Amino acid sequence: MSRVHDALRRAEEAGGILPDPIPANGEGNYHGYGKGDLGVLPTSAAATRLNLQPSLLADVEVIPFSPAPESHLLDLNKSHETPAEEFRTLRTRLNHLQTLQPLHTVVMTSPSPAEGKTFTAVNLALAQAHLAESQVLLGDFDLRRPIIHNLFQLDRAPGFSDFILGQCTFAQALRKLEGTNLFILPAGTPVKNPLELLNMRQTKLLFADLPHLFHWAIFDTPPLLFSADANLLSTLADGTVLVVKIGSTTFDNVQRAMQSLCENNVLGIVANGARASELYSKYTYYYSKTE
Repeated sequence: MSRVHDALRRAEEAGGILPDPIPANGEGNYHGYGKGDLGVLPTSAAATRLNLQPSLLADVEVIPFSPAPESHLLDLNKSHETPAEEFRTLRTRLNHLQTLQPLHTVVMTSPSPAEGKTFTAVNLALAQAHLAESQVLLGDFDLRRPIIHNLFQLDRAPGFSDFILGQCTFAQALRKLEGTNLFILPAGTPVKNPLELLNMRQTKLLFADLPHLFHWAIFDTPPLLFSADANLLSTLADGTVLVVKIGSTTFDNVQRAMQSLCENNVLGIVANGARASELYSKYTYYYSKTE
């Protein structure tokens, strides 16, 4: 029996709670939901939250911010760099939407691979975390080809899958980047059937709890036309952003991707891959060479 099937069985037996095999404090706490600061999850099958408390973020491991050379992460402290300005613009638009509707969890996806969804998700999360009042989560939910842990040069596990399967607490699955408000939830230990894991009740309950912990939660997911993962996650999140690549993504693929999402909760489309000269001309009015 797979670990996912086993976890489903244990969850059903426990009334929706996945017990942590090794209690974190020796007092029988389960999966981060026991006594103390981490809250209590009702055993009723009608429970709609895990009751994760913001105080658990104080227990998250802090790691140095040392991105891999090939990560293409932006330096948001350099305000005159055009790519950084583009992500600040995207951040501003999403923050405005947040004032109009409940919007805290966002899925970043694309029709096909290599269109820039991970690049967009990571840099948008950094831009949001750059605001002092924002606690931001960056989750790697592309369980088939996770890469975020490589970009930040951190361990893949423990992470999301380990938490859902009851192998660690939520705090243990997270990492916090030193000197920032950004928390990272890596993919975790590989599983044979990612879609089955994402469809577990614990995943749905986690999405319900995240707005109580983070101002924004941004998720990198697989491409829409290559698996059903992003479609499922889009039904759990408050909104979905579709990333396309100029000169690469076809109109037919965009249509098929939008149809697969049923156009529900689609916040907009990000066009990636613009030529530097096109972006530079956009900002020369505001920034002179002498500045």
